[in-house]
Amino acid sequence: MTVLPDDGLSLAADFPDATHEQWQRLVEGVLRRSGRELSGEAAEEALSTTLEDGLRTRPLYTARDGAPDPGLPGFAPFVRGSRPEGTGPGGWDVRQRHTALGDGPADAVLADLENGGTSLWLVLGEGGIPVPELGRALDGVYLDLAPVVLDAGRDTVRAAEALLRLYADKGVDAGAVRGNLGGDPLGYEARTGTAQAFAPYAELAVRCAEGYPGLRALTVDALTYHEAGGSAAQELGASLATGVAYLRELTEAGLGVEQALAQLEFRYSATADQFLTIAKLRAARRLWARVAEVCGAPAAGAQTQHVVTSPVMMTRRDPWVNMLRATVAALAAGVGGADAVTVLPFDHALGLPDAFARRIARNTSSILIEESHLARVVDPAGGSWYVERLTDDLAEAAWSFFRSVERDGGQAAVLRSGRLRTDLATTWAERSKRLARRREPITGVSEFPLLAEKPVERPPAPEPPSGGLPRVRRDEAYEELRTRSDAHLARTGARPRIYLATIGSPAEYTARAAFAANLFQAGGIEPVTEGAFADSGATEAVVCSSDALYAEQAGQVAESLRAAGARHVFLAGRGEYPGIDSYVFAGCDAVDVLSATLDRMGVS
Repeated sequence: MTVLPDDGLSLAADFPDATHEQWQRLVEGVLRRSGRELSGEAAEEALSTTLEDGLRTRPLYTARDGAPDPGLPGFAPFVRGSRPEGTGPGGWDVRQRHTALGDGPADAVLADLENGGTSLWLVLGEGGIPVPELGRALDGVYLDLAPVVLDAGRDTVRAAEALLRLYADKGVDAGAVRGNLGGDPLGYEARTGTAQAFAPYAELAVRCAEGYPGLRALTVDALTYHEAGGSAAQELGASLATGVAYLRELTEAGLGVEQALAQLEFRYSATADQFLTIAKLRAARRLWARVAEVCGAPAAGAQTQHVVTSPVMMTRRDPWVNMLRATVAALAAGVGGADAVTVLPFDHALGLPDAFARRIARNTSSILIEESHLARVVDPAGGSWYVERLTDDLAEAAWSFFRSVERDGGQAAVLRSGRLRTDLATTWAERSKRLARRREPITGVSEFPLLAEKPVERPPAPEPPSGGLPRVRRDEAYEELRTRSDAHLARTGARPRIYLATIGSPAEYTARAAFAANLFQAGGIEPVTEGAFADSGATEAVVCSSDALYAEQAGQVAESLRAAGARHVFLAGRGEYPGIDSYVFAGCDAVDVLSATLDRMGVS
């Protein structure tokens, strides 16, 4: 036993260790005061949170919440990172996305590379830069220094040929070429519903394996499934099924297993749920290592990950908040061990980003790497009982989904049968209920909206390929409501209004009045608090006060509002009171309430 010197700095050494059972007793006491008589594990379970995929996060994690040994960084099962040194002091690859060019030289491309970006992600062909414009997009770019990743959908082979010709024309040594040609036929089928033959992609992979050691031919783009509303486990499971399908095709084309593994890069989403994102990336590496092990090449199972901040979480209203969401997501991607990170500009959902938005996106990674020194620690989340447990639980759920896809014939089969669409739609429907009830709040949209905000306008971005799986957004239901309000404002010169009828002193009504104002503004309905109802321009009202005053005066206030012309009277809270038509409260279906209110107001 090591005896520490008495340095006068002891903190808790003289106190006995607290036990898990003692903590549970304290939890029981708190629950008892709220009227819930629970004990032991039941009390602890009451504080747990249910996530998608059947996962649950507990309020306290200890050494007893063990998980399989994650190994060492750079070694199978690669949970702790694909390389022993992590991303290194220089940090992850800061990969910037471009879908359009201006009238002149590719200023935005060069600006990104000169100011913090380290590689390029070029969307070409349908929904992006025309393939013949590839040379102009890369004009002035040092192609032996800046990796290029293509995303060209049905034009992938043509774009790949153009890029390889460009390398040859500029005299770039084949050994210096880095990047990815972006072949993803199953991903394109998921996006568009159009199947593609794999043979041309296999030829590209063979060509890369034989002549361009730093160039990959294929991308497994799991963003497709995330953008269709999929959960983290579904995103991982679909990516595994796609990767396995590509491995089968590549080995049949003559590549060895290790060569085939080296041709794949995986693209995942990062959300503002930082711990789930960290666990997802760690679980993805573990699962792909398992695939490589089964294929007989465990040492070649290090997954290369390109992580993109989630398009699903980006909002069109109050888009400045997207900077904060993207910062948390990028932090999670870095902590999770991503090899490359793309931070989408805050105005991504509005159209083509401007120079300021691109700069902020670049600098998000730069600050995390250069100022926060995030990349100087290998697997910073490693050893956290919570993260290790969540990684393992998510890996189990994703592996189960992957196996179910394989049982149904593989990724192509579940895409064509409609089974995958149904699975993703079911998940999104459940999440939409949480969004509608504001159990999953969206700052600036469902919570704390600002009706007077000046819209941020951007030139429209090229329309991406469609026809397959849908693209969803967290804000879509509220955006529809706000659009109705905007149209009413343009048509009449005023927004639809609702009157807040407060009872008692500010201390008695402020909390519920603020709640009601926040709720109705989420649907573009302007709350009016001053003057009498008859002068407010409103046709509906909300009674706001305490439960005690409701019992005394709610019915009388509702009657007076109706006499003044109110067609519908809400009450902020729960209960049964005379004269009240409906109730709004924390957890009510806000989207349903707001949609019905706009309908009654004649706002189309």
